[in-house]
Amino acid sequence: MNILLKSAKIINAQNKELHLKKRDILIKDGTIDKIAAKIEAPKDTQVVDLKNLHVSLGWLDSSVCFGEPGYEERETISNGLRTAALSGFTDIVLNPNTHPIADSSSDIVFLTNAARDSATNLHPLGTMTMGGEGIDLAELYDMHNSGAVGFYDFKSPISNSNLLKIALQYVQNFDGLVYSQPLDVKIAGKGLVHEGITSTKLGLKGIPSLAEEIQIVRDLFILEYTEGKLHIPTVSTANAVKLIADAKKKGLNVTCSVAIHNLYFTDEVLEEFDTAYKVYPPLRTKKDTKALIKGVKDGTIDFVTADHIPLNIELKAVEFDNATYGSVGLESAFGLLHTLFDTETCITLLTQGKERYNIAENDLAEGRKACLTLFNPDVDYTFEKSHILSQSKNSMTLGESLKGKVYGIFNNNQLILN
Repeated sequence: MNILLKSAKIINAQNKELHLKKRDILIKDGTIDKIAAKIEAPKDTQVVDLKNLHVSLGWLDSSVCFGEPGYEERETISNGLRTAALSGFTDIVLNPNTHPIADSSSDIVFLTNAARDSATNLHPLGTMTMGGEGIDLAELYDMHNSGAVGFYDFKSPISNSNLLKIALQYVQNFDGLVYSQPLDVKIAGKGLVHEGITSTKLGLKGIPSLAEEIQIVRDLFILEYTEGKLHIPTVSTANAVKLIADAKKKGLNVTCSVAIHNLYFTDEVLEEFDTAYKVYPPLRTKKDTKALIKGVKDGTIDFVTADHIPLNIELKAVEFDNATYGSVGLESAFGLLHTLFDTETCITLLTQGKERYNIAENDLAEGRKACLTLFNPDVDYTFEKSHILSQSKNSMTLGESLKGKVYGIFNNNQLILN
């Protein structure tokens, strides 16, 4: 396949010669053949000439759920990867949130095989414990050899401190990455939303910030004792950012992420008891969102993520207490993020971090594999149900004013466009 991208503004801060320049980009058989001010289209070449076309290296999302196997009614692997591609993502890290859960090498092989011919690369996580039950370690080494990029009992905290200690020690033999969900379940109790003024006003049981922070303190102490590689997913409180910043100053090998909706929304949106806003970790206060945004800007927070969780309507169209946590977010990720940060910052956030998962880095240069995201950052629009590409439609972003349209991606010698 030969592709010519016409008059594409390149966003790649690492390449000073091309950054913010408009160039034609000729791609032959999946490789960038030529980058120049003007290129005549060779024979048998598809010309892509889109309004205000911008191009960057392919984007990564570090927290994505589908449904297959077991919950195909929520999302299949094929449609999930198509959704990711049309949302600008050339790489996604897939959470073990299926049935059966991915806790063995054969489960990892199934997932990688199912995604083999897709434009978007799927990088699976395996569970840290058997069945994700937090009791016995899963087959970490075997899953690693089969392609697992880390180990995570999805949204389930590791209550057994010694188990986390052993996992961090064990994975050092093969440079493995351990996740630890920041939640002390005893302190969280039966909480549903952030504990504060809004929860009190609405009469909903609250999850105090302390429940997140005390678990992070424990995890960081264990990491300091064991060494190893730790990732703390989807932090949500101001003090969590401070704790992780202090740990990084001490030289601990820790990374963390934040869900984009935790940067944008606060718990004030819960006043209508709309289950679309029931997510975990919960939406918190303006003080927290300000601290999280600051943490993103200063590099304390390593990843922004859509924290994409498709859920069929039966799990959301119920009383607030009984609704399942989660929202789809791939389709609105760029538009939402671009309301908070300028274009260059957004692209930096969306393209960084592959080395944490030992995913091969790329470059936007002649002779390199073409792994690109195509977008127009200057489109303003209201996010509507028609914009949701997932099988499940549980989006908390409906009705929001977003900025930036994704055209699609070119990756694995495939052009996927909206």
